Amino acid sequence: MKKIEAIIKPFKLDEVKEALHEIGLMGITVTEAKGFGRQKGHTELYRGAEYIIDFLPKVKLEIVCPDDMTERAIEAIMAAARTGRIGDGKIFVTPVTDVIRIRTGERGADAV
Repeated sequence: MKKIEAIIKPFKLDEVKEALHEIGLMGITVTEAKGFGRQKGHTELYRGAEYIIDFLPKVKLEIVCPDDMTERAIEAIMAAARTGRIGDGKIFVTPVTDVIRIRTGERGADAV
């Protein structure tokens, strides 16, 4: 199993969720986040004063899926989240050694 963590722009969340649903992935955890990468934020003007916004709003998705679905999930996220502009986000993939469903005690792929 693999854990996919994706940091995306908030307005792309519905498109990514729909793309994952279409390939058969149902479970997803979404967290609101703030951060910056190479773009290092931006400046805005408010009531005549200019100020720097360092941390931009992002959404963090966490998905655990079987090894055979990992590439399809990554491709679905990339296609749905891409705008072609700086700040589209990142995808991190890590191995998952075990999963336990608390309610039933199921382990491994059955618990996902």
